[in-house]
Amino acid sequence: MRLTGSKSITFRLTLLFAAVSTTVLLFLGVLVGALLEQHFEELDMELLTGKLELIQHALEKVRSPQDFEPLRQHLDDALVGHPGLLVSVVSNGRNVYATGEDTFPSSLLLTDRTKRVLPVVWEESQGRHYRGISAEVRTGMTNSASAMVGVATETSHHAHFMSSFRMTLWSVVGFAALVSGLLGWLAARRGLAPLREIRQEAAEITANRLDHRLSVASIPVELAEVAVTLNAMLARLEESFRRLSDFSSDLAHELRTPVSNLLTQTQVILTRHRTPDEYREVLASNVEEFERLSRMLSDMLFLAKSDNQLIVPNREKIDLREEVGSVFEFYEALAEEKNIRLTLIGDGLISADRLMLRRAINNLLSNAIRHSSSDGSITVYIDNSDESVTILRVENTGETIPPEHLPRLFDRFYRVEASRRRFSDGAGLGLAITQSIMRAHGGGAFAYSEGHLTQFDLRFPVAGYD
Repeated sequence: MRLTGSKSITFRLTLLFAAVSTTVLLFLGVLVGALLEQHFEELDMELLTGKLELIQHALEKVRSPQDFEPLRQHLDDALVGHPGLLVSVVSNGRNVYATGEDTFPSSLLLTDRTKRVLPVVWEESQGRHYRGISAEVRTGMTNSASAMVGVATETSHHAHFMSSFRMTLWSVVGFAALVSGLLGWLAARRGLAPLREIRQEAAEITANRLDHRLSVASIPVELAEVAVTLNAMLARLEESFRRLSDFSSDLAHELRTPVSNLLTQTQVILTRHRTPDEYREVLASNVEEFERLSRMLSDMLFLAKSDNQLIVPNREKIDLREEVGSVFEFYEALAEEKNIRLTLIGDGLISADRLMLRRAINNLLSNAIRHSSSDGSITVYIDNSDESVTILRVENTGETIPPEHLPRLFDRFYRVEASRRRFSDGAGLGLAITQSIMRAHGGGAFAYSEGHLTQFDLRFPVAGYD
């Protein structure tokens, strides 16, 4: 299936490469252009200032109006080799010297100026560009007469150069954008190749191949965490699928037996006419099977609610010693029948749902009595020495549970071995329900077994106590 409506990472990286390179080149081009224009202006100003000082020095030698005539010849000789240079000298409103046919703007030669005018740039009618300055210069005449001197140089060649520079700049920027985009696309494609490999490996993972894992060693460090996370997710999925498969098989097995018993008994009773007592006996037996089915369905409904966080404990203050003592009274006769000693040590207060707590304790005690050896003992410890948790520990003597089975004791319908398969009407859901009750209270249930001693801990967080 091809996804639409979203841009690929390769496309975005290509745009990013092109945008970054274009921006950098434009910035450099604008910067270089500004520096060039500044440099041209500095060269022009150096030329204009030097010519203005030359003219000022010449005007200082003018002692009378008649000296202006040789001044013209002197200036012509001094300005040889500067065809783009304009000079204008105005004295008493009369233009005593001028070069070229182009004229200065009127604002540059105002006679009331007493200081040098800032550079002025203008364009003549024929398209020539000029940059000029002017200043009021005193002459050597006794009446302290002054003259307005304007000096300008043509900048058309500068303008042509900058125009060519900008054209070249835009061409280079456009070409660089295309090249950087192409290189960016190639780099992105190559850099994202491990992602495509991950996609191909992930496509090979199916419900029948959940044991397959993504290769972490052959991908870059930046993607290693992603692969590790995906592998962890696959491990959880594999475990969940395995549990679901086992649960389905166990559920079918557990339901098949009572349903088969009901069907067989009903078919047998219907083969011929029976007495009322015989019908009553079969119906009583069927009631037991229905009760067993009802308990199983009720337990499964409870576990389904627990899986969806729909179990909300109705918390109240509970004395654990008093509660365990009440459960002891219920199992006292069964324990005496198997000659099992019941012992309660310690006390403590917790905040919990009383009905749920009693159900969890019942499950542990019935399980302990079921699997305790004759003449054995069951000891319940209440440990509140830890400020953060209160522990209810049920310990019984009997056959040791192999270590490989301990992690799965709280799975639904899980039984360790055939010898533990059925000693009562239990369906293998008691420990799973106990774990669900503890999780609803924010705690947990844990199992330990060694040296013919099996121990189950219920841990209640003290934070839940009001």
